[in-house]
Amino acid sequence: MTGHIYRDVILEQHVRLFRGARGAEFLFMDDNARPHRANIVDGCLQSENITSMDWPAYSPDLNPIAHVWDLLGRRIAARQPPPTCLPELRRALLDEWCNISQDQIDNLILSMPRRCKACIASSGRHTPY
Repeated sequence: MTGHIYRDVILEQHVRLFRGARGAEFLFMDDNARPHRANIVDGCLQSENITSMDWPAYSPDLNPIAHVWDLLGRRIAARQPPPTCLPELRRALLDEWCNISQDQIDNLILSMPRRCKACIASSGRHTPY
């Protein structure tokens, strides 16, 4: 992904519209991935009057959805046989996404206080959760 793609696909097609629906109180959260910090992205956020959350340079990922993506990735990696082309990967992702139970997602969300405490205790460094 590049800054241009991130701007054109994510910001323009999704974030901008969602911000419009949510109003002035909208606070956008991304991370420090290289495409997210491109000048073209900063310019887009400023031109759309989208406030972005400050994010420390080396912060742990405390966003529950990142842990759902990890779970999805591990499920895809464990498939036998693994997907060998994009259509197979797409089908596998959709199948696995549908098989993630609401209980698993709820457990990730409920683990956030413990994860935050561990992050604070380690002063933002690595936490083994």
